[in-house]
Amino acid sequence: MNNMTSFNQNVSSTWSGDFESPIKLPETADVVIIGGGIIGVSTAYFLAKEGIKVCLCEKGYISGEQSGRNWGFVRMQGRDEREIPMVLESQKIWRQFSSETDIDTGYVEGGCLFTANDEKELQSFQPWLELAKKYDIQTELVDQKTLRNEVGLASNNWVGGILTKTDGRAEPQKATLAIAKAAEKLGAIIITGCSVRGIETSGGSLSKVITEKGSIDTSTALCAAGAWSSYFCRSLGISVPQLKVKGTVARTNPVETKINGTIFDKKISIRKRHDGGYTLAHGSTFDHSITPSTLYYTPKYIPALINEFNVLKLSIGVDFIDELNAPKKWDLDKESPFEKNRVLNPKPNKKTIAQIKKQLGEVYPELKDADIVESWAGMVETTPDVVPVISHIDQIPGFYLSTGFSGHGFGIGPGAGSTISKMILNKPTIDLQEFRLGRFFDGSPIRIEAGI
Repeated sequence: MNNMTSFNQNVSSTWSGDFESPIKLPETADVVIIGGGIIGVSTAYFLAKEGIKVCLCEKGYISGEQSGRNWGFVRMQGRDEREIPMVLESQKIWRQFSSETDIDTGYVEGGCLFTANDEKELQSFQPWLELAKKYDIQTELVDQKTLRNEVGLASNNWVGGILTKTDGRAEPQKATLAIAKAAEKLGAIIITGCSVRGIETSGGSLSKVITEKGSIDTSTALCAAGAWSSYFCRSLGISVPQLKVKGTVARTNPVETKINGTIFDKKISIRKRHDGGYTLAHGSTFDHSITPSTLYYTPKYIPALINEFNVLKLSIGVDFIDELNAPKKWDLDKESPFEKNRVLNPKPNKKTIAQIKKQLGEVYPELKDADIVESWAGMVETTPDVVPVISHIDQIPGFYLSTGFSGHGFGIGPGAGSTISKMILNKPTIDLQEFRLGRFFDGSPIRIEAGI
């Protein structure tokens, strides 16, 4: 692993430069992890803590895709109830990680605010307040006067909101790399520039993971490949309902304001950064480029499309042709599609950036003179119910899948890694029935209880 960055560099430095790792591929491993995002490295960390010989293979950069491009929210507030046990576990890990490992993730607890533009929107938070009470999450309904003490002049835009002061934030371009470094210190082998082409089985069970650098004998593998997971699994004959949406993000120069946490607002969501600036994102816009997968999985996504109809901006173009022409299978001893495209690096939506620039000072008057110094975009992988898949794949004993975190993966990541490691070790701490892949095929109703 060799792409550690500092806060003085551009965010994009996380996914640029040399991705080749000098580390030699091991001949054997107890567990092989496919993918170097926050889910993969967190799982590697917790397996290594248990003394498991783990090797993680990443085709590009650690944290090079959505794990390094997200908003940086680490929140319990507003989560789907199915995710809450994992979120609570994750918060404990975020709080303790830096002191336990002496490696900084940039985690700070500054609170999370969801804003309300009118009384109807304020009342829509009531179900979450009841859920928060059930799990002893300290969320409070706040009025405009209270907001003024929290966020200054921006409070004039809203009638109130809900605030969870124990929610936090972390630096995406730092946190995943920090967890990976901690995993390496415990003995995990992490190799970048090493795509996994496929797997081999013996007697029906997983026996080898085939990479571009050679093969690894193993009985257990986890696919934690983010937006690539469905494509990889399809080559193994496994159907994984998953679509991609693009989120555009930007950051400002350092600015002094009262806002010290995270704010989710329909016009512009913001997060205080470690470098003194703010991460900015349009609170209600994601782009989806229609592909053959969109058409194939549409029946399963109808509830999600209805729920997110005003958020998604649909288009059709070259992505449709690219996916249509993409090979379904490939020889494992030859170059694979994963070597041809190391990193999903979409361009930020110029219209979204223009909207952010126009609305920034209107929503947050104290940021009216802030400059946008960098923008980027990332691909968020989503499932039909906007809840991840964390599952053993019964067709291939020894093969596990963790994907589809639907924009929630960064905050949940450490807790998910702990949970997945226990699943692999057959020492479950959380009931994962709700996260099984089979829920999309066994007639279970698709329930939407949170958004992307």
